[in-house]
Amino acid sequence: MKMQKNILTSIIAVGAAMAAWAAPTPTILTIKETISDTAIVYPESFETDTRAMRENWYIRNYTALDAEVEDVVSDNTSDEVFIERLKALPTEIEMVYNPIVRSYIEMYITRKRELVETMLGMSMYYMPIFEQALEKEGMPLELKYLPVIESALNPVAVSRAGATGLWQFMIGTAKGLGLEVNTLVDERRDPYRSSEMAARYLKELYGIYGDWSLAIAAYNCGPGNVNKALRRAGVDNGDTGKKDYWEIYYYLPRETRGYVPAFIAANYVMTYFKCHGISPGLAKKPLITDTISIDRRVHFNQISSVLNMPLEEIRVLNPQYRKDIIPGNVHPYKLILPSQQVYSYIMSEDSILAYDNKKYALRGVAVPADYSDNSGSYERKTVTKYHKVRRGESLSVIARRYGVTVSSIKRANGLRGDGIQRGQLLKITTNQRVRVKDNSQQVAQNTSSSKKKSTAKKSSQSMRKHKVKSGETLSGIAMKYRGVKVADIRRANGLRGSKIRAGQTLLIPVK
Repeated sequence: MKMQKNILTSIIAVGAAMAAWAAPTPTILTIKETISDTAIVYPESFETDTRAMRENWYIRNYTALDAEVEDVVSDNTSDEVFIERLKALPTEIEMVYNPIVRSYIEMYITRKRELVETMLGMSMYYMPIFEQALEKEGMPLELKYLPVIESALNPVAVSRAGATGLWQFMIGTAKGLGLEVNTLVDERRDPYRSSEMAARYLKELYGIYGDWSLAIAAYNCGPGNVNKALRRAGVDNGDTGKKDYWEIYYYLPRETRGYVPAFIAANYVMTYFKCHGISPGLAKKPLITDTISIDRRVHFNQISSVLNMPLEEIRVLNPQYRKDIIPGNVHPYKLILPSQQVYSYIMSEDSILAYDNKKYALRGVAVPADYSDNSGSYERKTVTKYHKVRRGESLSVIARRYGVTVSSIKRANGLRGDGIQRGQLLKITTNQRVRVKDNSQQVAQNTSSSKKKSTAKKSSQSMRKHKVKSGETLSGIAMKYRGVKVADIRRANGLRGSKIRAGQTLLIPVK
């Protein structure tokens, strides 16, 4: 009996082993649906300060929350409902569902509800820009939600690693794509330019992998890390049919593992927000903008003051200018304004450039104050010049040429407006730095010219030169020479007061 029991046990063990051997290995499909991760790393965008974002000028002035949406947290949605909703999205990119994707969706619809509401408000302005850039490159429009997880739709967002802008470009990648980055201008923060380059970059990445999930992962961590993960996972790089994001999930950097799930969750929440009681931002009034080319150096404060528009509005529409300066003197740059303000700028450009010109103008030459040398000293004198207006010249151009303001030219010529004609002669009053002869030279000339009138005095006096040392005064110098008074030294040198400077040469009338 005992022997029969052992035989039966052996048969069952062999059968189980054969069944296990015959069972199919997990497929990519089952990996996608069942994969889980206990060490999820959420993107930095989840840490965005929602209160600060709600102080954004655009949010405060152009959007309002939809009061008809009932603010009820819904966290009991079933897996089947999530799956059906993701399947219903009109996307080319595969929107799979698994426990990792669910964790990101739940984060958005519970703890990050206010962030979603704010992003929905910002999306009214930014999404058309993203869609235009993606459409131009023939890319899937659902990629417009990448900036949701990259920057939370904040154009001036900067990551801990230094990635900047809506699409979070590192400076090396940005310059490699042709974006301008310097002290005054950072096109990573320009919604239009950065979106154009992001669409182009995503197109290149898709051309490498032929799989959107891998292309999106490479956008986050770079092609080098994705290729390394493919090799470590044993995926044949030459067989496009075997390359899949979920197959190499655990071989990717930790912060990249959640990138595709976060992208899927962003598509979900930005589409089905009302199903979870999240109120979208509605437009209070339309914001219609237009673009003007600027070929002069101009400060936002000049534009704001003359056009009487909020400085913050100019900054929101033109976040690429880091110091509120448009360096149009280098090459033409674009300025985005509300359409009704564009015409005002064109008509008031001379007044804008002339406003507080001394404070904002870029100096070409700087002259040190109180400059002097052995050949004499310098002083500034008012000089009047005349300028004949040439074709295409404006008052602002002429003012910059002579270093004066437009208002001073108007005042000198009795002009009320900015209109001038070719061939018109304008009076320009400006300050000019001129050389003044040394006191000793002036005294020598005065002495030689008065020789005939003072022959008796000359016979009883002789002039001795004295070089003023640091700390010396006229009274102290007079005491050094017997019989010489301060008045004598003043008269001999044509001095009105007692002020002298170190290094100055004085003539001393010695008897």
